[in-house]
Amino acid sequence: MAGGAREVLTLQLGHFAGFVGAHWWNQQDAALGRTTEGEESPGELCPDVLYRSGRTLHGQETYTPRLILMDLKGSLNTLKEEGSLYRDRQLEAAIAWQGKLTTHREEANSKNPNLQDLLSAEGVLSSDGALRAKLIQNGKENSIKVWSDFLRVHLHPRSICVIQKYNHDGETGRLEAFGQGESVLKEPRYLEELEDRLHFYVEECDYLQGFQILCDLHDGFSGVGAKTAELLQDEYSGRGVLTWGLLPGPYSLGEPQKNIYRLLNTAFGLVHLAGYSSFVCPLSLGGNLGLRPKPPVNFPYLHYDATLPFHCSAILATALDTVTVPYRLRSSTVSMAHLADVLSFSGKKVVTAEAIIPFPLVRGQSLPDILMQLGEATPWTSLSACGDSAGHRCFAQSVVLRGIDRASHTSKLNPGTPLPSTLHACASGEEVLAQYLEQQHPRVLSSSYLLLTPCKMAPPYPHFFSSFSQKGLAMDGAPKGAVQSIPVFGALRSTSSLQRTLRDLGDELARLDLRRWASFMDAGVEQDDMEELLQELHSLAQCYQEGGGLSN
Repeated sequence: MAGGAREVLTLQLGHFAGFVGAHWWNQQDAALGRTTEGEESPGELCPDVLYRSGRTLHGQETYTPRLILMDLKGSLNTLKEEGSLYRDRQLEAAIAWQGKLTTHREEANSKNPNLQDLLSAEGVLSSDGALRAKLIQNGKENSIKVWSDFLRVHLHPRSICVIQKYNHDGETGRLEAFGQGESVLKEPRYLEELEDRLHFYVEECDYLQGFQILCDLHDGFSGVGAKTAELLQDEYSGRGVLTWGLLPGPYSLGEPQKNIYRLLNTAFGLVHLAGYSSFVCPLSLGGNLGLRPKPPVNFPYLHYDATLPFHCSAILATALDTVTVPYRLRSSTVSMAHLADVLSFSGKKVVTAEAIIPFPLVRGQSLPDILMQLGEATPWTSLSACGDSAGHRCFAQSVVLRGIDRASHTSKLNPGTPLPSTLHACASGEEVLAQYLEQQHPRVLSSSYLLLTPCKMAPPYPHFFSSFSQKGLAMDGAPKGAVQSIPVFGALRSTSSLQRTLRDLGDELARLDLRRWASFMDAGVEQDDMEELLQELHSLAQCYQEGGGLSN
């Protein structure tokens, strides 16, 4: 791989973050693979931003994610903590030791038998070189309980860090509260382990632009994430720290303690992560961040089961793969810090994500045709559980449209034909996109990116798309094979809708009788911390008042 990349170190903190991360890395790996039908990759994205080159003790070259991953005891299933690319460290120790050995074995986790088709029979190349994907039955998707069941990427031995003091499964020993998570990184054992891994990856970077944190917000990992972001700010000042706060799908009113903990963890996590990050973006397919459950979000062209983490995480990973494009381009000078500066000015440290998955490109139609058909109504689906941004003031936005071939960028109308819209008069796809955004949000600070590269949908990505071709084109009938790639329209935005979201979150917290939830407070949160949290939420909400921004 060519040098000169502006490296990014990814940190995944929590089990749902592991789900999103597994899909994310599977998609990166699919993008590294060869294209179908002899096509050449556009080469717009630089994989060296996210990956590192290495060599095993046996001289085998490796290319692995630049990744630190933290999860709990029992979360890995059959995946080894040290990975499988490099020589077994225990075996090396045994060879070096000449004395008597005593071996104690724990019973190994068994592989999930329902996933063998998903992981082996699916990704098979047929004689004509086309990737044939066997459709996964819902029963098999239901059996996916841990992210390691479907991760298809080899990890470096320095990637996985297991927090042994807390259990992934069971009724006891759970990492449930923000204070517990903070205390994990106050222990020298875990703090030193994290610092050692950070130094290992950072010291080999030529130009580290920053860190992206994928962090569970709903449980104690919100506290782990807050302490991690604080550490990064202290040790790597000036680097971008972009945090993606992750929440699983819908929840039940029948679990009051779990819901109260989720609310408290989310609020403490958001405020602390906003304080230590360049920005924080909540990512969830749930309807809101508060206690009153709302239906999960709908996608016009995608059908998913919101109760399955395997499904929800795939959608969020696809959105993440799109909105992070600006700082992963070969040609762009936009860094993580610059992207954050554009979106989070004047204290607006919380941003939202929205997307159209997939973008409904029809064969024979041009980009101006599709955008005109979307109309003036906001076509986006919110991915931040912060409500619909339609009708709210947009302060700034970063927009990415990917997977549109060059021939479709501009109007295909014959010369002399009356133009249906001003978009049809544009001379380039970039001009079409910029003018569309200006029409949607006049006089708003916007940065836009148009890519030929689509999002890859290689197995074991779920089969969401019932009316799209293998290349992601909208169809009237059923596709002839599994969808291999799709066009996606994604956006990060700073909007006035966040004022109500953050204010409502504070109001719900203020109404809580904390005496009923003493166990949360006993985990390391004081009454003064709660009062400070409410004040911070109020101050954050004030940043998003109508009338504040760079435009009139």
